[in-house]
Amino acid sequence: MKTDLYRRYKSEYVAPKNPALVRVGPARYLSVSGRGDPKGPGFGAAVGALYGVAFTIKMAKKAAKKDYVVAKLEGLWWGEKRGKLLIDSPPSAWRWKVLIRVPTFVTAADVVRAKRELLRRGKSGGTVRLESLREGRVVQLLHVGPYDREHESLGRMAEFARAQGVRLAGRHHEIYLSDPRRVAPTRLRTILRRPVR
Repeated sequence: MKTDLYRRYKSEYVAPKNPALVRVGPARYLSVSGRGDPKGPGFGAAVGALYGVAFTIKMAKKAAKKDYVVAKLEGLWWGEKRGKLLIDSPPSAWRWKVLIRVPTFVTAADVVRAKRELLRRGKSGGTVRLESLREGRVVQLLHVGPYDREHESLGRMAEFARAQGVRLAGRHHEIYLSDPRRVAPTRLRTILRRPVR
C-alpha cells in the first residue's frame, strides 16, 4: 500500500468555502526558500528543484518497498513589514518558501542522496532541505479563483478569527490543489491557512 498523506491526515485538509478552525499536527516537508516575484525565474527554478528531489526520493523509497504518493505543492508567503498585507507590497519584496510534504520515514540523508543522483544526471537539487512545521490551530478555507483575489478570502478569514476570539499568527500558507498550467484562473482551487493564537 502506498502511503497517502492526504488520506492519513484527512482532517487537516478540510477545505470548506467558509472559514473554519482546524487542528494541524507537526509535519515534515521538503522546502526551498526565496524572494521575489513568483512569475520570475527564481521561483520556477525553486519549484523545479523541489519536484526533482521529491520524485527522486519517491522512486528510491518505492524500490525499497516504502512507496508513497508525492503530495501537492504548498507555499508560505510573507512580506517585508509585519502587519502589512502581501498584496500591498510589490512582488519583488515578497518572500516565500515552497514545500512538499513527505512521510516521516524520509530523512535528511535521503535528500542528500537525491541531490547527488540529480547531479549525476546533470540536474540540480538546488537548496532543497528537510524541515518540520508545527502550525497547531489554524483558520482554513478553500479559495476558488485567481491568486490575485485571495485577499478577499483572507479578509473573511481575519473577520472569522476575530469573531472566534483568536488572532492570526504565523505565515500565510497556501496548498495548491490545482495546476495553474492546466486550470483556468477562475477555477483554481487553493486551501488558505493561517495559524492562530
